[in-house]
Amino acid sequence: MTLATVPRYDPDRIAVRGEHAVVVGASMAGLLAARVLADGFETVTIVERDSESDEPVARHGVPQGRHAHLLEEAGRAPLEDLFPGYGEELLSAGGLIIDMLSEFVSYQKGGVLANGPTRLPTYFATRPLFEAIVRRRVAELDGVEIQYDHRYVDYLADGDATTVEGIVVENEGSERELPADLVVDATGRTSRTPTWLDEHGYVAPAVDEVQVDVAYSTAVIERPADDRRAFFVEPDPPRTRGAAVFPAEDGRWLVSVLGLHGDHPPTEPEKLKAFAASLPGPDIEGLLDTQPWVSDEIAHYPFPSNRRYRYEDLDRFPEGLVVIGDAIASFNPIYGQGMSVAALEALVLHHALATGGLTDLGRRFFDRCEGILDVPWSIAVGGDFEFPQTEGSKPRGTDFLNWYLARLIRKAHTDGELTEALFRVFMMERSPTSLFRPSVVGRVFKPASLGK
Repeated sequence: MTLATVPRYDPDRIAVRGEHAVVVGASMAGLLAARVLADGFETVTIVERDSESDEPVARHGVPQGRHAHLLEEAGRAPLEDLFPGYGEELLSAGGLIIDMLSEFVSYQKGGVLANGPTRLPTYFATRPLFEAIVRRRVAELDGVEIQYDHRYVDYLADGDATTVEGIVVENEGSERELPADLVVDATGRTSRTPTWLDEHGYVAPAVDEVQVDVAYSTAVIERPADDRRAFFVEPDPPRTRGAAVFPAEDGRWLVSVLGLHGDHPPTEPEKLKAFAASLPGPDIEGLLDTQPWVSDEIAHYPFPSNRRYRYEDLDRFPEGLVVIGDAIASFNPIYGQGMSVAALEALVLHHALATGGLTDLGRRFFDRCEGILDVPWSIAVGGDFEFPQTEGSKPRGTDFLNWYLARLIRKAHTDGELTEALFRVFMMERSPTSLFRPSVVGRVFKPASLGK
């Protein structure tokens, strides 16, 4: 399932389903869940362990927040529906909108992809800015409260643990109970729900894990006012290194260099430049060498593995509980899917509430999310399995898909129609099956002598 196949948000679909819902974690997934829950509950409480800030600053709970970000089409469209005017507000705060098919320099498989024939507008900003606008808009909703500096301790449950009835939270050394008709776990990769299930007589979900051992180092440099371009260098076996240079607010570029399978980038400026010098394609080292640095500080973020919990396979799951966002599945950040997946999951939660209310909501939500997660999972782990060092469960058909995509990408060096087809899949606007339409396959296998 992609943006093209998920029904759009409809605020008139949901009547009041309960008195109080609790969302654990003010991540993007948690905030978007709270937004759709506000339509169906009299009050919604978001419990967040980080402190409140009026400014867009990177939070401890979002370790990838200081690295390059974009908002894919599958995230942009739902955000505009959930928060009318979101894009205009982002731009007024300094974010940018650039055309992925003419202003995005993407180096893959030995060459730069050709410009596309149409436009694919995409938002670029820092992750804190993307998130801050959503957080403010959610906090302005009637009946919604964000409780900062509160730590989740445990779920409250009935005697036989068939229903979750709220949570226990801790603030300044004191614990208290928050009863709720629904609890949403948006705590990310640190989610303790699998352990809680195991301790209370349930089968914990099976886990698919694909080891990539990737790390990112990001420097912030000044960007000329008239240069809105973004640059991307994809790791390509045997080269385990890559980079993303994305424009952001305040006239800056975020320069994120990365290395897979232990080939991690350094955190000292001169060593980072030398690391970037090893990359082909766009002159990333030149940007680091010629553009003024905002500071010498370099953010570093290790990411050991793609991870997916198979909640959809469980035969039993407690009432009153839903798990969302990175707590279900998290992907190699190089593919930029996290915020878009969170937005699509919020739409799924919205429609699950509308059609069936609270009864068996968790299992119905997980069943609908399976199709949502299949697409980014196949993109992320498929790309990672190009490297022989990658370990884990390889999805069926991965080797064939990688062979086909490699051929498509090489043809896209001179064929902008293929660039557009590829980007609309990677932006989760269209299904990967769209790359096998006769019009696309014909271009992929057209002999070079016949031209475009």
